[in-house]
Amino acid sequence: MYNSIKKGLKSVIPKRFLIKNEMLFRNIFGVFYKGNNHECNICKKKLRAFIELENQDLLCPFCGSLSRNRRLWQLLHENDTLKGNLLHFSPSRNLYRTLKKNKNINYFSSDFENEFLADYKFDITNIEQKDATFDTIICYHILEHITNDQKAMKELYRVLKPNGKVYIQTPYKTGDIYENDSITTPEERFIHFGQEDHVRVYSIEGLKDRLESNGFNVKQITYSQNEDDLKYGFLSPETVLIANK
Repeated sequence: MYNSIKKGLKSVIPKRFLIKNEMLFRNIFGVFYKGNNHECNICKKKLRAFIELENQDLLCPFCGSLSRNRRLWQLLHENDTLKGNLLHFSPSRNLYRTLKKNKNINYFSSDFENEFLADYKFDITNIEQKDATFDTIICYHILEHITNDQKAMKELYRVLKPNGKVYIQTPYKTGDIYENDSITTPEERFIHFGQEDHVRVYSIEGLKDRLESNGFNVKQITYSQNEDDLKYGFLSPETVLIANK
């Protein structure tokens, strides 16, 4: 039902109007999902169910958060990260709206290709900020899009404060990193890398090695299934890398 309604609205209502009034539409639609079986830890709404998407991800009907958004939100709170200067690349709209209201942080949201809500347009391979500016950087599902990923890693290291943290996630595969510079068309990239605008598929160890070769200390957190998955709509197993300077 959700996908049908979404497609219908997109076909008749301009995108800008939909985004501006997204929360109104979600609050109306979310009434049908109210209950006490689950909870979105971002918007704090109690739910009878999350919306299961075609890719089996779980969406909050009220704020639009996906499972990885909610897990990241939990991780940021567990690590007492929400303070100081925070740089967020291509933020989901639910986290953008929530973090922008947080008075404990100076929030720098960035989207280079005008696909997300954001206040800056930083090139991750040439970030226009001074050295050691940010206490925290969120780099979720970004590096697999970047041709020169090692240059991006050097820039992340440069603008991160000493003892700062970069939260990183990408799709992963077993074995070695798979990349091929000769694969350039959207059709080929979909076949080889799983998405039209991806340029590689990392392995966990391969990404850790690249980050460490650019100066970071890297901590790997891999979540296995537990009772929080059902309550908060997490999907396991899930791996997050925390790169420290």
